[in-house]
Amino acid sequence: MEFSKLVAHRHSVRNYLPKKVESEKRNAVLEAGRIAPTAANLQPVKVLVLEDESNLTKLKKAANIYDAPLAFVVCADHSTAWKRPFDSKQTTDIDASIVTDHMMLQAEELGLGSVWICYFKPDILKEEFSIPDNLEAVNILAVGYSAETKTSDKIRKSMERFASFEQF
Repeated sequence: MEFSKLVAHRHSVRNYLPKKVESEKRNAVLEAGRIAPTAANLQPVKVLVLEDESNLTKLKKAANIYDAPLAFVVCADHSTAWKRPFDSKQTTDIDASIVTDHMMLQAEELGLGSVWICYFKPDILKEEFSIPDNLEAVNILAVGYSAETKTSDKIRKSMERFASFEQF
């Protein structure tokens, strides 16, 4: 699918079919995240893949994953992320977001639905999945076959409201 059509078609899916995602598709989604760009190519992202029913049940203690059959917990490694030298801003959230976005778009191209979840209980995730102290769960990407029919496009800001040229 042409990129502009792919990004226009993608939407957040909150209702999934009870069908497992094939390992080839799961791996393709992971590969898209693995090769995503990161600041200084430090690749400070680690992804926890959850598809076993018992682990998805544990994940549901921390977040609503809408019964998706596959979830990726995208974590950023604070010990390896790049820091901007002028103000020490660390790029962990940015790098994890780029990785997640690449994975989400790859899922769409493969005919899978997804939803980016940032509303979760980090302490429960850390406890249930023994997330090391140097890693921070930044978001969860729930993935599966959509049980929804996309009915309308969300209204977006006009270009004039979205972008300013040369100055604000």
